[in-house]
Amino acid sequence: MSNKVPDNTIIMGIDPGTNITGFGVIRIKNNQMKLVDLIEFKLSKKNDHSAKLSEIFNKTSELIKLHNPNFVAIESPFFGKNVQSMLKLGRAQGVSMAAALNLDIPITEYSPKKIKMAITGNGNSSKEQVAKMLKTMLDIKEMPKNLDSTDGLAAAVCHYFNFGNSSSKKEFSNWASYISKNPDKLV
Repeated sequence: MSNKVPDNTIIMGIDPGTNITGFGVIRIKNNQMKLVDLIEFKLSKKNDHSAKLSEIFNKTSELIKLHNPNFVAIESPFFGKNVQSMLKLGRAQGVSMAAALNLDIPITEYSPKKIKMAITGNGNSSKEQVAKMLKTMLDIKEMPKNLDSTDGLAAAVCHYFNFGNSSSKKEFSNWASYISKNPDKLV
């Protein structure tokens, strides 16, 4: 179970994507999670990747300003065989992280396996299994058409369950902390 999370803490989870970016927001009250919002942000069909990155940055910034989270939890890109897809997903994650850091919101990165393990107890669960468990946990009445927002929500719930546990996650509270923990990212 989670360490004691301060009352009225708001956690935003993000599942970065280049077609749909999913967001889930929870509020903690009496050490219980309450669903605040599920958002599926569909990106334009433009082939211009930089325009999509700008859309992700702007939408993430807008939602952070709207919900005023105390923490942002983000799903790290999984390692696949298609290098171009990995690169695009990494950029989407990067602009989401930049939006949070730009607004001084601490971010924590979780692997997809860690998120699935936190929600279902099985790191190899399907998106559908994760969504079904979240529906039960948070009493979600109507599930979204796609499961990108539930993936974002899963990151937020994973952060709740891992609150105060610093093992096997990456935390950044500002640009300086990000750079100090990722010196290889500097050119």
